Amino acid sequence: MLRVLLLIAALLLPGSVLAKPLVVKVVVLTTFESGASAEDPHFASGEFKFWADRYPLTKPMKIPGIEGRVLYSEDGVLGVVTGMRARPRQSLTAIILDPRLDVSKAYWVVAGIAGVDPRAGSIGSAVWSNWVVDADPIFERDDREIPADWPYGLWSLGTAGPGQKGTAAGSSGMAWKLNSGLVQWAYQMTRDIPLPDNDLLRTARAGFKSEPMAQRPPFVFVGDNLSTTRFWHGERRTRWARDWVRTWTDGAGVFATTDCEDQGILDTLDIYAKEGRVDRDRVLVLRTASNYSREADGVAPGGVKFTPGGAPAAFEAAYLVGAPVVKALVAGWPTYAKTIPQAAAR
Repeated sequence: MLRVLLLIAALLLPGSVLAKPLVVKVVVLTTFESGASAEDPHFASGEFKFWADRYPLTKPMKIPGIEGRVLYSEDGVLGVVTGMRARPRQSLTAIILDPRLDVSKAYWVVAGIAGVDPRAGSIGSAVWSNWVVDADPIFERDDREIPADWPYGLWSLGTAGPGQKGTAAGSSGMAWKLNSGLVQWAYQMTRDIPLPDNDLLRTARAGFKSEPMAQRPPFVFVGDNLSTTRFWHGERRTRWARDWVRTWTDGAGVFATTDCEDQGILDTLDIYAKEGRVDRDRVLVLRTASNYSREADGVAPGGVKFTPGGAPAAFEAAYLVGAPVVKALVAGWPTYAKTIPQAAAR
């Protein structure tokens, strides 16, 4: 009799675990919104605002373990403010384990800002990642104390010095190759989208006369991403990032963008994919350039200052390039729930 009463009570409780979960088609991951970086007015709108206002995402949902807002749409898109740096690990875990949500077939679209290597692209550009490489498990010495023949004081765990691929067993998967066909599908759809340009961005580009790609107006391209919770900047660290990406991808990757969250996102998705809770082949990382990864040519190193105009242009680019892909995944859901879209043969 007690079991019967408990079953009836469970059926009557709102949000019961026995209720049919919401099938999520796409999860849009942003890391902060307005107010999170109030110390810099260039960051006023944040990464989430355009998605919430324009898509639109209108229905709020409270997910325990996520500090930021979570909104979803009538057509099955979940938009999340994951938090920055290490916070996304907890936020993704909360989403994946929430019994009200079915994310087993969901596509995951990261839409956030990043630094860009001036050798790879220009400020305001949008970059679809082929590789995401973790740079958190690392040995470090002050550069003033390193051996004379070392280029910098950062090197892989389990090695004797820079330039060697080590190991990070038990702490990270380190390098994740995204689904190339899906990445190219997204890129082909968005490569000709015009991105915002203005005098502030032109002024920033003018400082990189040694790098032809840095002087281009904002454009969409495919590159590789290095992620670490440390915010780094400068010519020497840019050199290290190029080497680190090349080393950990066995020469297949070329450093283009840097951010603080994607290593945690990919590592978390990878762990739960092994349990069958998510599909790791359904991940897209879109990073848009709010600043360059080093000072302009001839500028002495100094404190990190974000480039005027860079963040607003990057926020806009993330939505302009990311939204068509999200909408296409939703529109094609009868097919894409079962079959991951792939780039057309050229």
